[in-house]
Amino acid sequence: MILKPACLHFPGDRPCDFHKKTGVKCDNCSEYAPIGARILVIKFDALGDVLRTTSLLPSLIKAYPAAHVTWLTKANAVDLFVNNPMVHEVWWIEDPQIVAKLLSVEFDLVVHPDANPSSAKYASMVRAKIFKGFRCESNGRVCPVDGPSEEWFELGAFDDLKKKNTKTYQQIIHDIAGIPYDRSEIVLRLSNEELAFAESFRARYKLGGFRNVIGLNTGAGGRWTYKKWTLDGYRGLVKELINRESTAVLLFGGPEETERNRALSSMSPKVIDTGTNNSLRQFFALMSLPSVVVTGDTMALHVATALKKPTICLFGPTSANEIEDYGRVVKIQPALDCLVCYKMDCDFQPNCMDSISVADVLNAIHAVSTRNVQ
Repeated sequence: MILKPACLHFPGDRPCDFHKKTGVKCDNCSEYAPIGARILVIKFDALGDVLRTTSLLPSLIKAYPAAHVTWLTKANAVDLFVNNPMVHEVWWIEDPQIVAKLLSVEFDLVVHPDANPSSAKYASMVRAKIFKGFRCESNGRVCPVDGPSEEWFELGAFDDLKKKNTKTYQQIIHDIAGIPYDRSEIVLRLSNEELAFAESFRARYKLGGFRNVIGLNTGAGGRWTYKKWTLDGYRGLVKELINRESTAVLLFGGPEETERNRALSSMSPKVIDTGTNNSLRQFFALMSLPSVVVTGDTMALHVATALKKPTICLFGPTSANEIEDYGRVVKIQPALDCLVCYKMDCDFQPNCMDSISVADVLNAIHAVSTRNVQ
């Protein structure tokens, strides 16, 4: 038999990429890679959380060489894994065949780092030689399977523990998975087509003529109101930036930021709205253009981090300690005792985002810009 189906590169229902490109067959293929461990990672919900969880992948591949990695998520997150060579299959829960898929494979390792009742039900279907994270008990309640997952379970349940925690999310999920953490990076790789899309935008707006291009991600999703800095704050920042020589501003956001970004872009031709209806991958590509990114604690933070951009992140209700900075994220937090409250709304005056000044952000931009030049 010429065919070697137990190869990392063979998709099963069609020729592999190497055969399509060169016509090579398994008996004389130099790319043949026998599958080692079969690993399933289960993570869905917020896109930014799914993206930063990809920091597990380099460590998993290091711990399990030649592993075949499958990722279970939601359909809206599938594009996160485009051009990601560390994930061999992406499954999504909206697939009518998903239950059959989950029941038909025994995995060597399953990692489900979320105490989420919805995803825990899927995790409980899976046969696994080693299981890490959270499953459902027979009564339907979520339960941690061991000590590291118990620790994360308690952090999610008790506000005082959440405030005291000093571990990053990446450290926590590595502990849950039972693998060493060496600050492995979030995995996001742009395709040549996506890079060309970004370069086309750069040329159209003559960004090459500016020494500094500052990206402002002005939103933060709809769940946490006070992850988002104030419009007055951004207005004051833009006013200062456009007065700087050879500096342009790029505005980022989703549909909820359409009016906000329109108001900011009207302040000067040097303020360019990148659009609020881009596809996920177009958003990623455009985020490759700024020299510095300013954002709240939201998906753009993890995108900028993955693209290795110097980043200033503004924190209020969520934990700055849980954010891995990789040596390139400057964290701005107001001096308030109520931080890390995880409240959906707040009646404090001033609130945490009101307490972040334009000067705070400008000083951080200057610091990272100077460091970047050096």
